[in-house]
Amino acid sequence: HPCFLERIDINYYNFFFFSLQEVTASSRHYVDRLFDLDPQKVLQGVIDMKNAVIGNNKQKANLIVLGAVPRLLYLLQQETSSTELRTECAVVLGSLAMGTENNVKSLLDCHIIPALLQGLLSPDLKFIEACLRCLRTIFISPVTPEDLLYADTTVISHLMALLSRSRYTQEYICQIFSHCCKGPDHQTNLFNHGAVQNIAHLLVSTSYKVRMQALKCFSVLAFENPQVSMTLVNVSVDGELLPQIFVKMLQRDKPIEMQLTSAKCLTSMCRAGAIRTDDSCIVLKTLPCLVRMCSKERLLEERVEGAETLAYLIETDVELQRIASITDHLIVMLADYFKYPSSVSAITDIKRLDHDLKHAHELRQAAFKLYASLGANDEDIRKKPILESGAIELLCSLTQSENLALRVNGIWALMNVAFQAEQKIKSDILRGLSTEQLFQLLSDSDVNVLMKTLGLLRNLLSTRPHIDHIMSTHGKQIMQAVTLILEGEHNIEVKEQTLCILANIADGTTAKELIMTNDDILQKIKYYMSHSNAKLQLAAMFCVSNLIWNEEEGSQERQDKLRDMGIVDILHKLSQSSDPNLCDK
Repeated sequence: HPCFLERIDINYYNFFFFSLQEVTASSRHYVDRLFDLDPQKVLQGVIDMKNAVIGNNKQKANLIVLGAVPRLLYLLQQETSSTELRTECAVVLGSLAMGTENNVKSLLDCHIIPALLQGLLSPDLKFIEACLRCLRTIFISPVTPEDLLYADTTVISHLMALLSRSRYTQEYICQIFSHCCKGPDHQTNLFNHGAVQNIAHLLVSTSYKVRMQALKCFSVLAFENPQVSMTLVNVSVDGELLPQIFVKMLQRDKPIEMQLTSAKCLTSMCRAGAIRTDDSCIVLKTLPCLVRMCSKERLLEERVEGAETLAYLIETDVELQRIASITDHLIVMLADYFKYPSSVSAITDIKRLDHDLKHAHELRQAAFKLYASLGANDEDIRKKPILESGAIELLCSLTQSENLALRVNGIWALMNVAFQAEQKIKSDILRGLSTEQLFQLLSDSDVNVLMKTLGLLRNLLSTRPHIDHIMSTHGKQIMQAVTLILEGEHNIEVKEQTLCILANIADGTTAKELIMTNDDILQKIKYYMSHSNAKLQLAAMFCVSNLIWNEEEGSQERQDKLRDMGIVDILHKLSQSSDPNLCDK
């Protein structure tokens, strides 16, 4: 209609016109047959369309442009349509959804999800399975909002009821749940609808696909969720507790995805406190399995997932960190995470190389997380293996990366390695970074880099002998950096961290003289004692407290100097403060 065309945006019209130009006559023929008055011809048309679109993305796109989707959905929802026709329509829609993300968007725009969910109320199992298969394909697409599954409160209950119908309903529903369970609200919703009880027995199904999808469900349900984890630990299937079933799935003869996913389940349960960290299923089964996943024989994604899960498992437990550090040369394996791609002579599979290049960044990120966890709490772990693997040099070099995420993670890992470390490790870090690079990081435009670098400095400048040693070799440069930051336009957190570094220096025996002989720094401490922000006042007070501590040599002279500067008067004022943190100190 000419009036209609006048109202269409000209760019859209051109796009639509040229899209239609590309559509072949046969594509048009497929859609035309959907409107035939003879139901048998319509059915045959849908079957022919199904055969035409298999593995043919261009044909799928053509049919979507020609308006096949609304017609297929109409036929799928018509009570007068035969069950066979409705089933074939669901199959074709599922095939269209397996194309590009744009195909999925087109299907969502036509409100396919409510139509398919309505189809699940049919008594016919084959039709239900076809609807579920199509829903599964749509929900695993990254363009589909997970919340569409939870919009109607009756849907989850109905899906739980359909779990008993066939192995296909079990596989597809578990896959839908595992992809649509993002965060605590979704976990609680599924948990309250009896997900644990309804899915547990599927872990011993005769179908591998069902077992695998059920396992993935538990992996996402238990992640960072104590309620689910505490429930899982007491559930039994055929007289066997779930943790025992998960351990069987960890065995080396099982497929890698099964080993990894069951290790994730046990890791989540351990972190939630449902399984003790010294339980044999963690120490002798889960941890070694995750270390195995880090070896270079594994696919890149498996190594990333293995390292990230292991980092999460050992993050807060010193003994697990110690065990991990001496298991199967883990530290040496991690060093390989930074060597992708391998040497050109060894490359035989160009596709694999291309894939690895794209994901090398993820590999490094996973290694950083694991390095940080390995060195989070215990000095003995850091002492030998990490040094021997050359990791410190590697991390220092990565702080020079142009990639922001690598810089942040590199400095973050060094910060953790430096925490309560021995003096040699601290010296190696300072040598590896160089004064020039330290200054570069302290003047980085990204606040995360700056905060992590200050955190590193603070960890380096802890325990008196270390403070005195480092300040005797790097004191001038460190004091210069502190001055620049306190004078610069930085946020409260940055300045608070910098004042805490000064407080650490003031705790040194000889190092504190670098503050006492620097009137500029003393004036800055005085200024921050009277600042409007209580955090900064408190941090400045710690500096003064460490400088004037009575039991140390020279304390009287230092007290006299600070009294002459008016700092003692400010302390008296602060003792009258209404802020309990300030007046108590």
